[in-house]
Amino acid sequence: MPALAACGAGFDANTNVPYAPNEAGVLYDGDGKAYGKNGVMIPQAFILGPDSGQQLAAGGSAPLYLTLLNSTGTADQLTSIVPEEQKATSVKVQSPIDLQPGTLAKTPGVTVEGLKTALRGGESIKLTLQFKNAGDVALTVPVVARSREFATLPPAPTALPTASPLATGSPVPSDTATPETTGAAPSESPAASAG
Repeated sequence: MPALAACGAGFDANTNVPYAPNEAGVLYDGDGKAYGKNGVMIPQAFILGPDSGQQLAAGGSAPLYLTLLNSTGTADQLTSIVPEEQKATSVKVQSPIDLQPGTLAKTPGVTVEGLKTALRGGESIKLTLQFKNAGDVALTVPVVARSREFATLPPAPTALPTASPLATGSPVPSDTATPETTGAAPSESPAASAG
């Protein structure tokens, strides 16, 4: 009896539908009837985070995956993407992405750069997509962990914040006076007078 009860939800239950992470609901009009903005539909949008139980360091980058559909009769282009400034410094788009009418377009090689905080998965980042004809389209994109159906995607690059000279393994000895630290001219340094 308990085994049969587990199947009671039927084949159309939410648990039987593939999960496509996105926040594209923001692209519904005020009545909630028409989907899209300025002729652009975004059925899938996510930022790939780290493997489960890990994190992407602040200052690093993460790949952005978008599926776009141009529902107008005229070709368009995704020219750039601007992130919410509290979350990242930029989004790198290799070249403009062409959007032919009625054809799905993907965004290969797009990365969110200069993360302001570490990401574990479950966060979201607001992005403004800038199109040649459709103008600006803003949406909130979730960060998903690289697990389950996302485990086969290439891992996020492990970029780290730029290190200071002391952190690169070339420290300046603290007991050696230099002209810059003592204010003395080079000819008056201890090394010059000892030689």
